[in-house]
Amino acid sequence: MAYAAQRDLPLDKLCHLSGIDLEALTSGEQVAIGPKQFNDLWLNACHLSNDPLFGLHFGESLQLAALGIVGEIIKSSTTVGQGVEHAVALTPLITDLFGMTVARDAHTFTFRLHPNHARRAASPFAFEQMAAFFLVFAVHELDGLILARVRPERVTIPFADHAFSELERVLRCQPTRSEDDYAITFDSKYWDMPILTANYALQESLLQKVNAATSGKPGSDSWQDKVQQYLMKNAYLGIVSLDEMAANFNVSPRSLQRKLKDEQVTYQELADEVRKSLALHYLETGGYYAKEISYMLGYNELSAFSRAFKRWTGTTPAGYQRNFE
Repeated sequence: MAYAAQRDLPLDKLCHLSGIDLEALTSGEQVAIGPKQFNDLWLNACHLSNDPLFGLHFGESLQLAALGIVGEIIKSSTTVGQGVEHAVALTPLITDLFGMTVARDAHTFTFRLHPNHARRAASPFAFEQMAAFFLVFAVHELDGLILARVRPERVTIPFADHAFSELERVLRCQPTRSEDDYAITFDSKYWDMPILTANYALQESLLQKVNAATSGKPGSDSWQDKVQQYLMKNAYLGIVSLDEMAANFNVSPRSLQRKLKDEQVTYQELADEVRKSLALHYLETGGYYAKEISYMLGYNELSAFSRAFKRWTGTTPAGYQRNFE
């Protein structure tokens, strides 16, 4: 529902159509939501947003939330494999629509969803949306554990033809159509990688910055504020592209550019402002090399980051950081 609000869906209408008492829910009362209501909530969210891949895009928008969970896993794991096993064990705390297992062979490891058939029968539409959500979340988890954008080896999922290109974009891999198999496979080289405690510190630093930047900020109907907040919340390992941003709001890239132009700002200007804000935060916090910061902000070369930083501030990252030593 929070993501629905972010997508500008009318929550009162969404809840009414789904048979949920929004007033009771927001007042803190105990509200029981049954399988049919849960299924209708997903169905109506897709209908009102005109987005049949609502669950997929919901998972894509949760990079920051994924980091919070991954941060806890990092504290109790020494390798990526241990972190993956701990994450899989947490699945029943999130949903009873399916379980999740991880299996290994000589070359790969695979997350697979195992449907709870009774629950699936009661909430079939919710099952499909949650399955897509979990597969995307698995990608973000690997990203957070090794501080890199991971590309799966294979994704197996039932899907309609029109969804192919968007599944490929979000999951970073051409999907393989199946009758009833939901699985995502990664190269085994990641399994025994050590988890660096520095990863947790970097993630905590980003979470603190985003929380400080967005807490208490009143909601705004301006596209500039919506885009800037989404950029900030999804700035981990680079800045979201214009195409990705447009897909989240279910508009075309050209339409989004036009909406921003009407507010006298460009997407590039907003992206640069977020990069600058995060760069200053990392340098002021201390303990991070310019090369690390450059990579976190999505620059392929340190020289490109240094040029951008000098354009923003008139000095180099190293020169700026010396002021806080």
